[in-house]
Amino acid sequence: MPPAKKRARAYDPVRIRAAVLDQLGVVRDAVRTLGEEQLAGPTRLGDWAVRELVVHIGMAVTAVRRAVDQPAPGKADAVLLDWPFATSANSAVIDAFTRELTAEHPDLDAYLADVDASLRGLLSEHPGDRLLRTNVGALSLDDYLVTRAVELVVHTDDLNAAVPGLDVSYDRQALAATTRLLADALAVKAPGGSTEVRVPPYAVVQCVEGPRHTRGTPPNVVETDPLTWVRLATGRLSWQDAVDEAKVSASGERADIGGLLPVMS
Repeated sequence: MPPAKKRARAYDPVRIRAAVLDQLGVVRDAVRTLGEEQLAGPTRLGDWAVRELVVHIGMAVTAVRRAVDQPAPGKADAVLLDWPFATSANSAVIDAFTRELTAEHPDLDAYLADVDASLRGLLSEHPGDRLLRTNVGALSLDDYLVTRAVELVVHTDDLNAAVPGLDVSYDRQALAATTRLLADALAVKAPGGSTEVRVPPYAVVQCVEGPRHTRGTPPNVVETDPLTWVRLATGRLSWQDAVDEAKVSASGERADIGGLLPVMS
């Protein structure tokens, strides 16, 4: 668990719902264009092929249905910012479940169509404050959908990396939510006010112990674009590679945040 807690910023539930559905839709459209050779190609996720990655994207969405199908907890005992720090704990179970689903669903378009239809039905039936039992504890449906937006954005990027030229687009609200949640997670992991991390146009956070900046230009500044930040925060890109490739700028003696990354893996 991170060393400090912080109240998560508010996310517009209507926009998040739309963003999750839109991101799932563009992934589905892209998958329809893939041939068997592309689906059998490698990904940057261990020994998963593209087919396993696509199934996992659908699985991340159906996690909402699996949670709703359980009895509702009596009260919330987790916050949204707990989630990024708990994603690696179930990696072996997730891998096994993904492989099982891949064997069961050879028709990926039909699979993703069912995932989409199930989610739409679920969202029409349940209010946003309905509590769900998740891997970090009891969260509201609205909060859990923010985590689904993150999963979709991160794995859309994995899909684009695996299939050159695919270029699946990113829903603006989904990318914004992903950027903000992962930036806030960094501020929780390294509380402080000496370093300002900027990810325009979506997020600015203060972090790292040391002299607190109050006005004027901060002495320690890190700046990058949203997708580079997502890759850094999830371990898809190393800090040194990002600096060497001029994908991130860092100025000041406390601006090297490589030792704090990734924040989610």
